[in-house]
Amino acid sequence: MIFDHALFHADLDAEPWASYTHAYGSAEDVPDCLRALAGDDDAAADEAQSELYSSILHQGSVYEASAKAVPFLARTAAAGIRAADVLLLIGGIAEGGADPRPATGLADGAAPRPGTAPHPEAGDAGSGGADRESDEVACRRAVVAELPLLTASAAHEDPAVRQAAAWAAGRTGAAGAPLAVPALRDRLEVETEPLVRAELITALVELDPEGSGPLAAGAIGGDSPAELRTAAVLACVDAGLPWTPGHHAAVLELLPLDPHVSGRYDHSRNEPLHHLTLTLLERNTEADRDAVGALLEAALRHDDPEARTEAAWAATTACELSRSVPARLAPALVAAAERDGADDATGLLPVLGRLGPSGGPAADFLAARAAGDGDTADRALEALVAVAPERAAPLLVRDPERRPRAFRAACGGPVGALPVLPYDPELLDAVRRRLTTGEPDGSAPYPLLALLTAWGPDASAAVPELLAALGTHPELIPKALVAVCTPEHRAEAADRLARRTETGSREARFEAARALYELTGDHGPLLPVLAEVLAAGGRGVRDGIRTAAAVAATVGPAAAPLVPALRAALTAPGAERKVPHMEADIATALALHRITGDAAEAVSVLAGVLGAGRPQWLHWTLVRAADAAARIGPAAGELVPVLRPLLADPRLRAPVAVALHAVAPGVLGAGRAADLLLEAAEAGTAPAEAVEALVELGVGALTGAQLARFTALAERDGRVVRTGIDGTVERADERLRARVRAAVGGA
Repeated sequence: MIFDHALFHADLDAEPWASYTHAYGSAEDVPDCLRALAGDDDAAADEAQSELYSSILHQGSVYEASAKAVPFLARTAAAGIRAADVLLLIGGIAEGGADPRPATGLADGAAPRPGTAPHPEAGDAGSGGADRESDEVACRRAVVAELPLLTASAAHEDPAVRQAAAWAAGRTGAAGAPLAVPALRDRLEVETEPLVRAELITALVELDPEGSGPLAAGAIGGDSPAELRTAAVLACVDAGLPWTPGHHAAVLELLPLDPHVSGRYDHSRNEPLHHLTLTLLERNTEADRDAVGALLEAALRHDDPEARTEAAWAATTACELSRSVPARLAPALVAAAERDGADDATGLLPVLGRLGPSGGPAADFLAARAAGDGDTADRALEALVAVAPERAAPLLVRDPERRPRAFRAACGGPVGALPVLPYDPELLDAVRRRLTTGEPDGSAPYPLLALLTAWGPDASAAVPELLAALGTHPELIPKALVAVCTPEHRAEAADRLARRTETGSREARFEAARALYELTGDHGPLLPVLAEVLAAGGRGVRDGIRTAAAVAATVGPAAAPLVPALRAALTAPGAERKVPHMEADIATALALHRITGDAAEAVSVLAGVLGAGRPQWLHWTLVRAADAAARIGPAAGELVPVLRPLLADPRLRAPVAVALHAVAPGVLGAGRAADLLLEAAEAGTAPAEAVEALVELGVGALTGAQLARFTALAERDGRVVRTGIDGTVERADERLRARVRAAVGGA
């Protein structure tokens, strides 16, 4: 294709780019980037490509300008100008797009039924309303319109271009399948390059899983190149074909799998064994769970340490997804770890720590390894903390300074989310000594305080050390001091805290005053510090106004002198309000309601937050606003119109259902609220919150069908908790499981 630069530039100039938008606002810079990308200056083209990824395909998101750029990108690629790179950009835009909505049967203007999520085509409050085609759909349409150029590139002389064209065509979804599938099938019949064939097979299964599954099944035999066989096994699973002994044998023969996909553009499957594990477990059948167990057991026995490394990572995912797989894999994981020797070459020690209650078979091995020296012993003890904490404590007491990872895990981890050791008097003595001498690296004693706080009054012997450290860490010590303080220490602790409310930084005085109030109920020193924080706009205190307002709310009507300062802290009408301002306004509104008893002011503030639109960017803020509405109760009934639309977002369904039932039980009764909460828990969106809300509603009030669904949350194989900080998912899910069982047993 002859590239007419003059015509290309003229067509670019004819578009009103300044009126289009991308990730950073006006798209007026896009035409210069497109010119540079098609130009002769390689350095300028590289910079332009980087800028386009940042602006029109920002972290996978697409925009109005993305669709407008597609025809120009397609012309550039068709002319052979940086074709592979440009095709990948086009494919990324298609991948970030969405298929047009199929016919729904709804009349014009009709709303979807409650509880269903809006389709991307429906627009939103920030994009011109439901009649405007979404940017995602426009992008998918734009790429589909250029499919003739993309599929023509699948016959390019350069294999890299052919491969990129196949990948890009495979991103066009149902909208592109009628055009792309025949062209890609034709190309597959003549293609000889293994990587290109692998990409073609993958793209065809993406676009037409039912029709292309047999193609993939026919390519797993031993006479095919390893790259193609690996892609074919993955494609068979993605197409939904049953897992067979042939698939199992092929994977074991091909292990390690990662090298066979290193040259692929299909980065969603760049860890094949992990992808197989994830996809098979997501099918949620006994046969597929058994297939995963057998495959990972065999991979963990493999002679190649790289294969065992891949199996270790896949086993981590299996433990996160399935409640039964950890028990099955425990013996194989222990055997593989023993085979690794002292250096833990394949990284199995952390995986053993993920076994949780199923890790009994690993306890002896971990304890023996933890008795040694060095980093491996530390990591073994860290895993033992999670698997058998009662056995970890004596080992940790011996030399906590040389076990920093294990000690941090025992204390709750860096964010207080990992499991902590049960109270142990010898470990308490070690903590007290460490409080006296300070952390070895000079850092603040966060882990120590987290452990003491978790132990509560059992750790009251540490009060003298905490009081001694109050001057060194005045912002951190008060909370732990309140947690461990028993009656015999209360007078001394209160006296020291009271003195601390008068000197030091604003945050130190705030923390001391808050702790004093929690310990004694004396709000006298607290109110002046809160007034100071509010007057300073929250500066000098972590989370500022939000924290100060939340503390004022706990004081209740006695905090009436703070009402003018709280009102002054609210975002002024018409002012720009970003997420931190919204968070502060929510806490302030709730404080005003708690102090004054008048809901009108709080309801007005919450209505502004809940009706702000774009819930995908405000998820946690909207969760907190819904929680505030629920706390206000029926007096917040005016919030129904802004709460009800938020039920369409699965991530918000649980808190919004609780709020709607609390503020307007006549609008959302207990039965419908329970259904929504069960949906949220079953889908893994805020499952712990949904379960607690169901318990609050009353398990005894559930219908037979609802009770069966609630019980299944504890008894099914797939974990209910699916996301969280690394290493916490399994423990959180086990806690939820125990909570459901206790609630059902007590109903």
